[in-house]
Amino acid sequence: MQLIGKEAEIVESKNKTMLNIKGKIINETKNTITIAVGEREKTAIKSQITLKINDKLIKPGAKRPDEIK
Repeated sequence: MQLIGKEAEIVESKNKTMLNIKGKIINETKNTITIAVGEREKTAIKSQITLKINDKLIKPGAKRPDEIK
């Protein structure tokens, strides 16, 4: 499932500076996700964050739910 283009929020993170970052996912690799926040970009390590997309949580290492649209 492609996450690029989805609105997301980082709701948990081992790196506290990444908490509550909200924006559009603009890039995804095997290990990272990049979110556009205004004119800036923030890249987070997927294994260290929990994302909220469409009121669904995606935890580190979890399979992404098929119902994300």
